Amino acid sequence: MEEGGGIGMEGTVASSSSSSLRLSLSLAAVAESLGSSEQALRLILSIFLGYPFALFQRHFLFQKELYLIHLCNILMGLSLACFNFGTMFCHSLICVLTQFLILRLMGRTITAVATTFCFQMAYLMAGYYYTATESYDIKWTMPHCVLTLKLIGLVIDYYDGRKEVETLTPEQQKYAVRGVPTLLEVAGFSYFYGAFMVGPQFSMTQYQKLVRGELTDVPGQRPNSFVPALKRMMLGLFFMVVYTVVAPYLSEEYLVSDDYLEQPFWFRCVYILMWGKLMLYKYVTCWLVTEGVCILTGLGYNGKDEKGKPMWNACANMKVWLFETTPYFTGTIASFNTNTNDWVARYIYKRLKFLGNKLLSQGISLLFLAVWHGLHCGYLVCFQMEFLIVIVERQLISLVRDSPALTTLTSIIILRPVFYVLQQAIHWMFMGYSLVPFCLFSWEKWIKVYKSIYFLGHLLFFTLLFILPYLRKILVPRKEKLKKAE
Repeated sequence: MEEGGGIGMEGTVASSSSSSLRLSLSLAAVAESLGSSEQALRLILSIFLGYPFALFQRHFLFQKELYLIHLCNILMGLSLACFNFGTMFCHSLICVLTQFLILRLMGRTITAVATTFCFQMAYLMAGYYYTATESYDIKWTMPHCVLTLKLIGLVIDYYDGRKEVETLTPEQQKYAVRGVPTLLEVAGFSYFYGAFMVGPQFSMTQYQKLVRGELTDVPGQRPNSFVPALKRMMLGLFFMVVYTVVAPYLSEEYLVSDDYLEQPFWFRCVYILMWGKLMLYKYVTCWLVTEGVCILTGLGYNGKDEKGKPMWNACANMKVWLFETTPYFTGTIASFNTNTNDWVARYIYKRLKFLGNKLLSQGISLLFLAVWHGLHCGYLVCFQMEFLIVIVERQLISLVRDSPALTTLTSIIILRPVFYVLQQAIHWMFMGYSLVPFCLFSWEKWIKVYKSIYFLGHLLFFTLLFILPYLRKILVPRKEKLKKAE
């Protein structure tokens, strides 16, 4: 009997392994035919799987027992982790369980906040170190960086829950966790399928409202969010098609090829402009699709506007119209990955208020973002460039506003389309310039591209940073300066 049982078990295991192998080979074949990698295909399938998961939760678990909803979220999130990373899902499990123990054993203390920040960031950095390659690979560290922010935000909100309401800002009051989260709550919050893989970020208080069925435009009923969710999904599909069709003609590999280096200078610059814009579309696709999942569940509900119309932008990570039309670097930053930017502003930038220096707080926040993205030097160069460009752009906008001559020039209606096209070209050229080290990672690759265009971005913006104060003295009348000082 024991031998027969052993043979049966071995047969089951062999059958399971064979099925997994067949699935992997099928996905690999499909990915190859699409010109993609198997891991990228698994990721896309995973974020689209959020829609049937959300429909199941809407129809069978809305306002049901809380533990059932938590368990459902945990199982669905873990299934996505296993589908994408196999046994590597254990890393997220270790960090979630550790975080629960920190909350319970250390309580609402600054020690818990410091311990969480050090442990979660150190674990993520160790993951980056041991899995790093010279190219971008979809590994367990991708969803883990999302989880890291989520767990750090949780402990800070939990810490805020100990304070008197009057001592908190309106924003802190909104997110402060007053009760003691259970293990099921922490795990369900961490593994929520609509945001586990690529975000967006959301708070524990939002998650608790979701599972209680409170995030709906019709109290006591399922949210009327199907159409808004479908719109975001279709918009995401549009960007995915554009990226899939155009990407073979604007590849990262070509940037470091000898053929690219042999092209004229103007061609190299224009290529970086178009490549940089296209590269962002793969992120736009993922965020729009996952936003649709969050809207479908109700997590995207953000109250009603002044006209009483429901708003579904609580989990928005993209302001698409602004992203496509803004001629400013700050406009792109304000429209892209907005959810993560809000998280950094809420938990890093505003918590550095005691420094008394906005520029320093902004610099530290960008440094945190660079390190959080990974250990490659390219991330640091990218965010350093972003910091420099934003400073210069703000000075230029201030100069144009305060200079009567420049204000008059920019107000000429017939010239506005010309200025807009020039701004867009400069904007996306140097946005692509900043993205080169972000996407190419290694020193050898991105320095090669920067050399090919003679470090144009660094030369231009460091020069502007140096000469703008002198231009201001020439172009801004003294009385305008006195008015600004007053």
